Amino acid sequence: MKKMFLLLMAVVVAGCGYSTRSLVSDQYRTIFVAPFENKINYMAQDTRRVYVPGLEGKAREVIVDRYLFDGNLRLAAEDTADLVLKGQLLGFEREELRLDQNATVKEYRIRVTVALTLWDPVTNKVVWEEPSFVGEATYYTSTPESAAMDAALKDLALRVVARTVEAW
Repeated sequence: MKKMFLLLMAVVVAGCGYSTRSLVSDQYRTIFVAPFENKINYMAQDTRRVYVPGLEGKAREVIVDRYLFDGNLRLAAEDTADLVLKGQLLGFEREELRLDQNATVKEYRIRVTVALTLWDPVTNKVVWEEPSFVGEATYYTSTPESAAMDAALKDLALRVVARTVEAW
């Protein structure tokens, strides 16, 4: 009985597998992240947009840093990259989440929305496209909004890289 248990455990352990290898096709080894375009309409009358100078550059920078940290795709120049990621900044919103008894805001949610296209420049085909990709974070008014913005951008970058390196 003990031998049967050990044999069963060996089969179970041998059958369990975990890999840190990317699910990206072997034909893709490098990526170029193009500068993002800012397409936020700050003058729209139906919504109040929050203007953050250089947000499109910050979003790109955090995504590039996440690709470097992940390590499944190396960064390359646009003319030599196997993949090119293009993005457009579509929105930056601050939403009230929690009020106190005096109707004073105590907690906000920040949401950064981008449109993304990952394409293969060799075949000139779109690998995947996301028309509305979101990163978000919440913060209390007792903490700086800039920290929440950084957290929202990191959340966005994590989602973008996961979308790229996981199975399509």
